Amino acid sequence: MFKTIRPFVAVAALLASTSTAAFAADPYVPPPVEPPPPVVYEEEKSHDYSGWYIRGDVDYHWSDLRSVSYTTYGGGVPTSGNLFSRKELDGAWSIGAGVGYQIRSYLRTDLTIDYWSKADFVGSTPGACGNPFCSTDTSSYKAWLVMANAYIDLGTYHGITPYVGAGIGGAYVEWDNLRNTVPAGTFIHNGAATWRFAYALMAGASYCLTNKLEVDLGYRYTRIEGGPMFAFEAASVTGPGRDHGFKVHEGRAGLRWHLGNRGNRCSPPPPKLVDYIPPVYK
Repeated sequence: MFKTIRPFVAVAALLASTSTAAFAADPYVPPPVEPPPPVVYEEEKSHDYSGWYIRGDVDYHWSDLRSVSYTTYGGGVPTSGNLFSRKELDGAWSIGAGVGYQIRSYLRTDLTIDYWSKADFVGSTPGACGNPFCSTDTSSYKAWLVMANAYIDLGTYHGITPYVGAGIGGAYVEWDNLRNTVPAGTFIHNGAATWRFAYALMAGASYCLTNKLEVDLGYRYTRIEGGPMFAFEAASVTGPGRDHGFKVHEGRAGLRWHLGNRGNRCSPPPPKLVDYIPPVYK
């Protein structure tokens, strides 16, 4: 019987040895385990926006008169080229309003109107009395300023947007009567009121209170051309007088309310989670 099964035992042993050799040559390697996909965020970009806005402003300004000239008469002949030896103006408050349009994220324009309250004037003229302050002259002026402005916004950083700008327009300057006091008495010259050319340069920064509302703090330099200041007065045989323009420095504060699309300028949204597409291995 052993002789009968011996061939089967040999075959089984041969197969076992072959299988063991095969496993020894090619060990089992488990398939790779892919790591979990990373979380990918997409930054939502702030797009360009446009739209209307309204604004309101208050300021305190200091005016500087370039010079004041006037006419005198000697022997019935007018003599020009006389200048005030002193010309001082006090500061004053103003309020303003305007409407504007945001053309691009960096460019906007507006039309503004400001009312400047009275600024007191004190001046003096030299004369025959032989000292530089022969007279004391008092008056005041107020004005309406209408300007068309353009601004360049220089980017928004943590809600703060610095800007520069320029404007062009006109000023309606209204002088009160001039009280001219000299040793001979006090003479009243009627004040003059005229429209003059004006331009302005601005710089400042706004801060986002909300995505629609911004507070604006800035400086404006305004230049107003000269014009009539006071009329001829027969009793003193003096006049008319003319101011040679103003240089005005303004510290301004205001609010801007935006009616149009603001995009994400003042409140950028958090990054948006997008679907992850795993790479394909070939």
